[in-house]
Amino acid sequence: MKKNPTVFPNDFLWGGAIAANQAEGAYLEDGRKMCVQDIYPYDNTEDIKKKSNKEITTDAIQKAIEDKVNYYPKRHGIDFYHTYKEDLQMLADLGINSFRISISWARIFPNGDDQQPNELGLQFYDDLLDEMIRLGMEPLVTISHYEMPLNLAVKYNGWYNRKTIDFFTNYAEVLFKRYQDKVKYWILVNQINLIVHESFNHLGIPADKVENLKEAKYQGVHHELVACAQATKRAKEINPNFEIGMMLLGELAYAETAKPADQLAAMKFNQMELFFSDVLMRGAYPGYAFRYFEDEQINITFAEGDEEMLKNTADFLTFSYYYTAMTNEAVYEKGKANDTKRFLKNDNLTESDWGWSVDPIGLRITLNVLYERYQKPMMITENGMGAFDELTSDNKIHDPYRVDYLKQHIEQMKEAIHDGVELIGYYPWGPIDIVSCSSSEMSKRYGFIYVDIDDYGNGSKKRIKKDSFDWYRQVVTSNGEQL
Repeated sequence: MKKNPTVFPNDFLWGGAIAANQAEGAYLEDGRKMCVQDIYPYDNTEDIKKKSNKEITTDAIQKAIEDKVNYYPKRHGIDFYHTYKEDLQMLADLGINSFRISISWARIFPNGDDQQPNELGLQFYDDLLDEMIRLGMEPLVTISHYEMPLNLAVKYNGWYNRKTIDFFTNYAEVLFKRYQDKVKYWILVNQINLIVHESFNHLGIPADKVENLKEAKYQGVHHELVACAQATKRAKEINPNFEIGMMLLGELAYAETAKPADQLAAMKFNQMELFFSDVLMRGAYPGYAFRYFEDEQINITFAEGDEEMLKNTADFLTFSYYYTAMTNEAVYEKGKANDTKRFLKNDNLTESDWGWSVDPIGLRITLNVLYERYQKPMMITENGMGAFDELTSDNKIHDPYRVDYLKQHIEQMKEAIHDGVELIGYYPWGPIDIVSCSSSEMSKRYGFIYVDIDDYGNGSKKRIKKDSFDWYRQVVTSNGEQL
């Protein structure tokens, strides 16, 4: 009788992941213009642990552009644009054989609708990719990771405008042609199902420019799905050996109780989280989505040819995993009506300093659910726990909490492989400290490498290896056998 493997594959991709907007800085250098992430200042006047980037108006955008007082961390990142060689060398010392980056859309097409790409931006990524490859890292490249040129949001209402399909496809085609001999694995859109917590960052739709924001979001998502399928088709024409992936935020929900109504609520929650991957992995809108749109009185406009284009499906599935959700009938219905958070605290789980549930077994469940659904290779392209790290007087960072968190999740990955799941890669989030996406702070640290910058951009910028650095190197060099 055949037995499933009990160890990680020999060619398993052990990596780490960052995003351009949280790391690079140099936000107006070498032709780059502002992207949607550049408008968020660091703000410690509210509960930073509950902060997320939600709806933005055109007035707020203009105020951010004109603001000369507040500090905007993502405009500066960790200065990776200038320090990438040194940073990549430290990451190579981890022993990782792959690295996930994103390419800043605003660095390649500064306005989004430019006739020609910015050569200086393209050259930067040529140099970055060359250095990664020289150091033995297989590039995994995200094309759209919350880096839409701000002009596309202001002038066109982002993804709500169908013209953005062609803007994106043109951008992706430029990348495919330029880097076809350097990049095999591509992710088209980061966490494509994240349209509540990161609404503007993802879709670029100013809340005051549309009459029905919830409907506008799903219309924008439709355009984005068509664009992904169109980009996939073009990618295969340019290089048939490209592997094109799609990415979810993995936040499947448990039902709070065994009550049928709560179970139904969890099912509905999970269906609409997987709607995005059902389209991009299976090539068509699922029936439950049409029921959801009908119930919510959402009208999605399909253009001629959209359904046929959606048949160009992704080759592999990736997802980020930080937590699971829990819901019941009342919470789900209320959140659905208000287009807000539709889950509640699970008292069966511990939480991080930022209130995110810690659920390693949930990762095994998620892997099994997704693999059973799509039967395609999978990568975990983000995983980690934001934490406060203390730099000791002798320049050490002792972070056993990070080791414990990641160890438990890697153990469950191994169990999922034994379950028969085809898992081919693992990319902990922020192997070097970067600016937080949701709260624009440096204090929320994920990395194996400490970066001496505070929430206001002060510090030496010195890089220091944490205790977890040596631990992860051991994991990687032993192919997951020594945890």
